[in-house]
Amino acid sequence: MTDDKDDVLSTPGHLISLAARSFARLSEARLKPLGFAPGHLPVLVALRDGHADTQRDLARFAKIEQPPMAQMLNRMERDGLIDRKPDPKDGRSQKISLTPMALERMPMAIEALVEGNREAMTGLSEMEAEQFEGLVLRVIENLDRMTQVS
Repeated sequence: MTDDKDDVLSTPGHLISLAARSFARLSEARLKPLGFAPGHLPVLVALRDGHADTQRDLARFAKIEQPPMAQMLNRMERDGLIDRKPDPKDGRSQKISLTPMALERMPMAIEALVEGNREAMTGLSEMEAEQFEGLVLRVIENLDRMTQVS
């Protein structure tokens, strides 16, 4: 008989990883017809809401490294989701903005994701869903603190 402490498949990290992969598959299926990918979401929101408009700032906002952000932005530009223009204040940088097509499709993408999340939380009360979200956010904060590079 195995000790519960030895059941690595029941740890929060493994369970959250399984849930994240399932959410990613669901998001992919719902976003693909609209021309988006799940990884685009932080970039789309940051650009729409004015949180960032350069590759460096988008990478910080999305908490990913510069090379993967550059690749994602290249694909998004190729797919007609973003425009890039030289930054008039810094010749080495580019200002990034959403295209009209991306802006038009974003509400449908957000609704598809919200509906998917709502369906995934089926069986949880509103209070349980809020508690779950709060607990996951606290775990993320703990992980961010643990993995910060000095």
